[in-house]
Amino acid sequence: MNCLILAAGQGSRLRAVSSSKPLTPVAGRPLIAHVVDRARQGGVTAFTIVTGYEAERVEACVAELGRETGVPIACVRTADPLLANGHSVLAGAARIDGDYLLLMSDHLVDPAIVRAMVEAPAGEAALCLAVDRDFANPLIDLEDATRVETDAGGRIVRIAKLIEPFDAVDTGVFRATPALAEAIRADIAAGGLGSLSAGVQRLADEKRAVTLDVTGLFWLDVDDPRSLELAGLALGGTAPQG
Repeated sequence: MNCLILAAGQGSRLRAVSSSKPLTPVAGRPLIAHVVDRARQGGVTAFTIVTGYEAERVEACVAELGRETGVPIACVRTADPLLANGHSVLAGAARIDGDYLLLMSDHLVDPAIVRAMVEAPAGEAALCLAVDRDFANPLIDLEDATRVETDAGGRIVRIAKLIEPFDAVDTGVFRATPALAEAIRADIAAGGLGSLSAGVQRLADEKRAVTLDVTGLFWLDVDDPRSLELAGLALGGTAPQG
């Protein structure tokens, strides 16, 4: 399965540490290299990576990863990295036929999460999101996390920052169909910013967005100095695992 990785953002909360979030060193390697490694371990067989800020450096890094691993890695640049992240999804999805996994270049995830998403039955849903329901997990920053409200069947009802009520948190791991790009384009056409969450919300409103509970499995959003420190500990095997 192809994996689309969003790596276009500036990463302003890590600017004091690194000019490029995907290239931020973690345990001696660029963050995006760990993301690719874990996705490969989970069953991904090809990658499409959307770049923006520091595009040439990121593209050189992932090209070297491709040579080292022998895994096909293609890069595409988003037209404007200042636009909402859904625009990066559109740029990458245009290069992919069929379903794909969608990951963030700043999220470290257990390969078991990736494997579960790769192996999940396609069903009739247009999108599946891996969610965590353990709000006591010390690795989750609830003030910054994207929150999810689900119904009794596990379908997404709402997804956004700081919503109430909510019963799950977005891990940044999606299994998407071409319908996601269609939903993002519809949001833009309606005057929206074209964010990923807006596209997911449109699919949720149509009852076409479901969740997969991965509570108990490791994942970490690396977007500030504290989480960067936790990432280094995790890759060294000493960070709290939830």
